Amino acid sequence: MTDPMLAPGGLLSPCTLGPLSLRNRVFVPGHTTNFGRQNRPTERTAAYHAERARGGVGLIITEAVRVHPTSAGRSISLGSFDDESIPAYAAVTEAVHAEGAAIIAQIMHAGRQANGDATRTAAWSSSALPWNAGSHIPHAMGRDDIATIVAAFGDAARRMRTAGFDGLEVHAGHGHLLQQFLSPVTNTRTDGYGGDLDGRLRLTREVLASVQAAVPGMPVGLRVSADEFLPGGLTPDAVIEITGLLAAEFPLLYVHVSHSAYHGSWSLSTQMADMSFGHAPFRHHAAMFKKALPDLPVLAVCRLDSLPEAAELVDAGEADLAGLARPHITDPHLVRKAMEGRAHETRHCLACNQACIGRVEQSLPISCVVNPEVGVEREWAGAWAAAAATPARRVLVVGGGPAGLEAALSASRAGHDVTLAERSAELGGAVAVAARVPGRERLGLLTTELIRDVRAAGIDVRTLVEVDADAVLEGGWDDVVVATGAHPSHRTLGDGVPVVDQVRVVDRIGPGAADPAQGTVVVLDDEGGWTAASIAEALARQGCRVHLVSPTASLAARITTYSKLALVPRLRELGVRAHLMRTAAVTGPGRVTLTDTLSGDTTELEDVALVVDVGLPAAADELYRALDDVDGGPRVHLVGDANAPRTATEAVYEGRIAGAFLGREETPEARLVRLTY
Repeated sequence: MTDPMLAPGGLLSPCTLGPLSLRNRVFVPGHTTNFGRQNRPTERTAAYHAERARGGVGLIITEAVRVHPTSAGRSISLGSFDDESIPAYAAVTEAVHAEGAAIIAQIMHAGRQANGDATRTAAWSSSALPWNAGSHIPHAMGRDDIATIVAAFGDAARRMRTAGFDGLEVHAGHGHLLQQFLSPVTNTRTDGYGGDLDGRLRLTREVLASVQAAVPGMPVGLRVSADEFLPGGLTPDAVIEITGLLAAEFPLLYVHVSHSAYHGSWSLSTQMADMSFGHAPFRHHAAMFKKALPDLPVLAVCRLDSLPEAAELVDAGEADLAGLARPHITDPHLVRKAMEGRAHETRHCLACNQACIGRVEQSLPISCVVNPEVGVEREWAGAWAAAAATPARRVLVVGGGPAGLEAALSASRAGHDVTLAERSAELGGAVAVAARVPGRERLGLLTTELIRDVRAAGIDVRTLVEVDADAVLEGGWDDVVVATGAHPSHRTLGDGVPVVDQVRVVDRIGPGAADPAQGTVVVLDDEGGWTAASIAEALARQGCRVHLVSPTASLAARITTYSKLALVPRLRELGVRAHLMRTAAVTGPGRVTLTDTLSGDTTELEDVALVVDVGLPAAADELYRALDDVDGGPRVHLVGDANAPRTATEAVYEGRIAGAFLGREETPEARLVRLTY
């Protein structure tokens, strides 16, 4: 039977977008990569986009190309401030075109959130309103400033045409500068660029006119946020009206419908909706635009996790093209796999925000928990080629969590004879346990798909096998990869209240729990990550009265802002109480005493039924220590939490490095793979 997505009009069928001929209706929407250097794309940028084009996508839209230095923010973002940037962009278009995809340059000015920490410039905005409490107060733009930015958009457009882009996308959404002028929440001006809708539209009109004059005939699309999710802010009806007015005045190629404002509230979390939002939570926005503006092509994004989910919008007539950003970070070949009947081999995005936007927030290049090769495609291609020329070795991997599974899979791909030993009955490790917490189920895709691929590779998998140093030495292995994970915290907190660790409490959460936790529960969080936060949320949803206690000064400090801005309102609605800069001790029957780490003052919590201790884990490195004391044994590689307790990002990365480089000394190429990560 023919895949409906391949049928005429289906998601994977050829189509036209204005003058552009596309091989399918799937596009990669713009997303920050932080691969730039001096605000210009690099070979790394070109290789990244080329890999997604090679994977079969029809259209790629670049991350925001900032049109003026006041929007640069940092040197690793992309910008086009002079003609010297053109060759770097031309290298990107040439790489993408060589793989058969079209590419559009997104041009924008970030406005008030482009703080000047790196550039020592003031942020520019419509009004002197910061995006969040404690952030920089922007400069309210004057008429000369506005004229400068209008001209900068035209200049950037001209450079993008010279660089060979197939079209342009003017970004008027996501709370960036144009939206800051469009929105009554952020535009408090009383001059001709503020006030009523006509005044607030003026800058966007001038920008589109400047672009049109600079590149006559070049296709130009518009990206908008359908809803700001802010009291008094832009609503879908208002943005549809704005888009209709602009489409009547300018020959727009399409409208790219997104959502959110760059504002320190729940609104910003929707821009990178994590797994807590569920499937396609904002697809109705595209449908509203398609119904109201039927002659204007609509590009839709709304955390579409897979091609079948994206096809739902196209088949329903709610969108003309569907965009998948994070799924293409995870698996750049997901379109080609589907077209070749190999959709079952797809690796899926976890929607965890851990290594993509989480790293962007730290001004680091993006990566991916599932795909450690993001942004180092060229280096990894060389690494795999070298691995194929390496003599086969007998390899034992001890531990069946994500680090061990990835190490085994990579070693097998490199041509080695691999055995994987796991002490428990099931594979998956700590991630499989975490995926049992309600709301975090999508994490399980990481291990289930790794297990699938390990089985498909024919790797010898042995469960219920306890491996010690003697067993390793007797096995005659060339290499042993120790991926034995970490031990959860087991602190002595006092008598009078049951204390369980983060692993054992999972058995008491959820509808199938034999002994569900009830009453008042104290969750101790020494990590500031998802472990304690997700357990606290799940317990609260179960009806428990939850107190989340942390010695840190910030709640869930290791969770990216984009996810935290959605987490905090959920915890608030569930009645979770947070106690920051506090330590805890059990001081009697049902009593937990909290001590302020600054003042030493104490607070008593009464009638506590359970304490969940999410303390600092310890590396389960006993096997490594024993082998490290042996002379003449196999080469030992320590990966994941057994190396040092961290996250799944490091576990998968270290597993892949270990498997791919077995039998080779450290080479410049290997160091490059490490350094560019």
